[in-house]
Amino acid sequence: MIAGLRLAVTLLTVVPLGTDRVDRGTARAAMLLAPAAGLITGGAAALVLLAGGLLGLPVLPAAALAVAATAAVTRALHLDGLADLADGLGSGRPAAEAMAIMKRSDIGPFGVVTLLLTLLIQVTALAAAPHPAVAVLIAAVAGRLALPWACRTGVPSARPGGLGALVAGTVPVRAAAASTAAVLAGAAAAGTAAGGLGGALHALAAVAAALVAALLLLRHAVRRLGGVTGDVLGALVEIAGTTALIVLAAVPPGG
Repeated sequence: MIAGLRLAVTLLTVVPLGTDRVDRGTARAAMLLAPAAGLITGGAAALVLLAGGLLGLPVLPAAALAVAATAAVTRALHLDGLADLADGLGSGRPAAEAMAIMKRSDIGPFGVVTLLLTLLIQVTALAAAPHPAVAVLIAAVAGRLALPWACRTGVPSARPGGLGALVAGTVPVRAAAASTAAVLAGAAAAGTAAGGLGGALHALAAVAAALVAALLLLRHAVRRLGGVTGDVLGALVEIAGTTALIVLAAVPPGG
């Protein structure tokens, strides 16, 4: 389990914990523990927001800096995956050609537009959230909850090699459900601390919506590409996290 946590942090953040064991068993543990890595990325963004508040920075530029911090802590790998997937799916080409487009180093028009809109939504939704520091933590963890479900048993890899092949199909559904229960409990606790019962319900709704959005995109990507790739996994993290922020920006129950 420790090796899995080290691998999760190494894959999903800039923190170079590393691990001597990189096999399917370690990959399974890493994907199950992926939501914990969200505490690092979300924590970095929350610190930026708190520092901005202490310095009297307006909420919108503080939110922009927080989103930038998240990108920096992840080396923007998830954003890159989102752009690549948008280009591949947007091309309308067969699976092999779409994946060849996704492997290119450049970004096409679909990727550019998707990145711009996603970042705009993230910044404005975070700025509108009642408790931005809590919201960004919940969204970061909820975003990475997509990974155990994307790597669950029965979901194939689209390629014979790469990250997708290492992690695809490694996570039993019951284990993914247990990871979800842990995330829901943590989100409810954070929501309660920030806004009482209404805050807890708000947080639970955000996690649920994030997971639904990720599963819908996953279904479409698997149907079009034949399975998951590293780019698909990165895109799922961004879509799920963005969806959570949108929900958290809405007026909470009783608000």
